[in-house]
Amino acid sequence: MISNIFRVLSVLCVLAFAGTAQAEDRATADEAVALVKKAVAVWKSDGKDKALAAYLTPEFQPKDLFIFVEDMKGVMIQHAKKPPFAGKDLSQLKDSDGKLYVAEQIKLAGEKGQGWVEYKASNPQTKKLERKSSYVERVDDIVIGAGIYKQ
Repeated sequence: MISNIFRVLSVLCVLAFAGTAQAEDRATADEAVALVKKAVAVWKSDGKDKALAAYLTPEFQPKDLFIFVEDMKGVMIQHAKKPPFAGKDLSQLKDSDGKLYVAEQIKLAGEKGQGWVEYKASNPQTKKLERKSSYVERVDDIVIGAGIYKQ
């Protein structure tokens, strides 16, 4: 009986730790904003080519965050987790609910300069469709963004 209780408690501890570890791997909204602001600063100080190279390094991919860069027409300049998107017009890309989220990011950046866009996307870490909120900021004629996944 004691050994069964010990087994149950052991399993519960493992499950609790796994949930905590997964939560720690997920970035917060504040971390996403800070990463985008850091990416914007690098773009402004070092220029396009050096910034794009920097965005592919681990420094710009903490936890489940990564930087994406698109122009004001919706053409993806760089997507750290989906390189085939580079050079493609994604302005008509819809999420599973039919939301034109890239178009919304461009509109928001154009009208307000920065902000959050909610949509659904595949999480590269979990390989599952999840709710996502991306913070975007306009710099000249481009949009730099990073998003957080929500359970």
